[in-house]
Amino acid sequence: QVQLVESGGGFAQPGGSLRLTCTGSGFVLDDFAIGWIRQAPGREPEGISCISSHDVDGDYSESVKGRFTISADSAKNAVYLQLNKLKPGDTAVYYCAADPSGYCPPLDSLVLVTTGRGQGTQVTVSS
Repeated sequence: QVQLVESGGGFAQPGGSLRLTCTGSGFVLDDFAIGWIRQAPGREPEGISCISSHDVDGDYSESVKGRFTISADSAKNAVYLQLNKLKPGDTAVYYCAADPSGYCPPLDSLVLVTTGRGQGTQVTVSS
């Protein structure tokens, strides 16, 4: 059974940085695509990034492209999301989820991927 745990969230000022980590058990990272989804208060969930062994450069939504970087460490069974140039609009709970197909879905479909999704990690950006 795939179980993922998100960590690394916290408080940051606009322009600041955070690094989120998604680790898990019950799966081999190379066999799955791992995506990041976020949900801000009062808003619909948004798929923002995904990485797989077939797409090692990762996919990004327009809202985070150029500011966030996704990476993976197979040895640690971990996926990271580096958040740079943070904006107040990035405030949300961030979740990771595993797609067992091994391929990243279109980011607007990423919210439908729920395998292993954890409790999320809160990111708050405010001055």
